[in-house]
Amino acid sequence: MDEDERLLNATRWRRSWKTYNVANLGQVARQLMDKRISPQQTRFSRVAEAWSRLLPAGLCGHCEIADISGGQLEVQVDSPSYKYELQLCSSELLEELQRQCPSVRLTKIKLIVA
Repeated sequence: MDEDERLLNATRWRRSWKTYNVANLGQVARQLMDKRISPQQTRFSRVAEAWSRLLPAGLCGHCEIADISGGQLEVQVDSPSYKYELQLCSSELLEELQRQCPSVRLTKIKLIVA
């Protein structure tokens, strides 16, 4: 077998080795939104709405929900003094969030000074 024939055989093998499926990026993004993001957004928006209703008025402008994952609600607070105030009422807030949003299965509120 000469060099040209070996090169031709090598390129044939490589072409048949990998096949790629073409996907429309818009369809992939839509499927991701429909199957993953929208259901989570619905559940977590309920938590955010309940949080804003339950939070004492003086604390609303000083904290915001940063993340919800693994049963933990992560809240960013803009100063240590407001973090302390939230710590004082966090057990009551957690109980009420658990009651109003049972599907999220919250177990902890984590407060972070940002």
